[in-house]
Parts: sequence; structure tokens; C-alpha cells
Amino acid sequence: MKLTYDQRYNIAYLRFHESNVEVDTIKVSDELNIDLTPDGTVYGIELLNANKQLWEEDEGKLLVIDDATGKRVEIPIHSTT
Repeated sequence: MKLTYDQRYNIAYLRFHESNVEVDTIKVSDELNIDLTPDGTVYGIELLNANKQLWEEDEGKLLVIDDATGKRVEIPIHSTT
């Protein structure tokens, strides 16, 4: 899994698969698109207006939490705003 952020366009992309395949994009809202592979697997999630979505709630940190163990890792993400 890979999270990328392009500050030029203010877009973040969470990609679940490394292979390059044709995808169908579903527009969920003005700020969210989901890419699906032909078999219906989620390939990735695109966040438009990403600054607001990534930094507003968790103070600019990506939180990775294991619900089973409670282990928590915080990864700071630099905001450009």
C-alpha cells in the first residue's frame, strides 16, 4: 500500500496494488474518487482537496492503528498550508 501526495495539484492517492491495470473511476463526491479494477477490486482512492482532508482532523499525522492489539503508529505528514 502506498500513499502519495502531489502538492502542485493538492491530490493524495492511496494505492493498494502495484500493478498497472486499467481501472474504472467512480466519482463519490467532489473530493473523492475510487478506482476499481475490472474484477471489482479497489485499486486506489483519490482525495481531491487533500490538504483539508489529510491535515484537518489528525493534525497532519497519518495514524496507523492495529485494532486487535491497540498498537498505534503516527507518521507526520508535512502540510503546505
